[in-house]
Amino acid sequence: MNVKFLNPFVEAANEVLQAEVGVTVTRGNLSLQKSALTADEVTVMISMVGQVQGVVLYGLSVPTSLALVSQMMGETCSQFDNLAQSGVAELGNVITGRASIKLAEAGYNCNISPPALIVGRAITISTLDFSRVVVPLNSSIGEIVVHLALRENPSAPATGFTAVPNTAAVR
Repeated sequence: MNVKFLNPFVEAANEVLQAEVGVTVTRGNLSLQKSALTADEVTVMISMVGQVQGVVLYGLSVPTSLALVSQMMGETCSQFDNLAQSGVAELGNVITGRASIKLAEAGYNCNISPPALIVGRAITISTLDFSRVVVPLNSSIGEIVVHLALRENPSAPATGFTAVPNTAAVR
C-alpha cells in the first residue's frame, strides 16, 4: 500500500471525531497484515474505486460504538439498535468521505461506496491479495482500528470525480 494514503485517513478521522463527537484521537503503532481479518464486534466497511482502489474497515467494540453515538446525539444511547448502527456507519462514511477529499486534493480522485455494517465476533473478512495497514486510533471513549487495504490504480483516469466537501456533514 502507498503510505501516502495513510495520513488522509488519520487526519480525516481526527477532524471528524473532533467535530462530530468532541474527542481527539492519537495514533497507535502501525502494523501490516496480510491474513484475513476476524472482525471486531462492529466493523464499518467502505469500498473505494478510482485512482485509489480497495477497502477501508473501521473496527470497534459495541461500548465504543454506543459512546460515539451518544456523544453525536447528545443523549445516552444504551442499546446497539438500528439508530446506533446507522450512526456508527455514517461516522465511517463521513471519515472516508473526508479522506477522499484529501486524496483528491493530493491528485488521487476516487469514489466511495455506501457503508456496510458487520456486527458480530468471529466473522472473517478477507481483503484477498490486498495487504492491510492497521492503524489503531485511541480516544477517551475507546479505540477505533482503521484497516486500509488500498492501492493505486494507474489505469484509472486522472480526471473525473472530484470530491466536494459536504458542509452539512463535515462541520
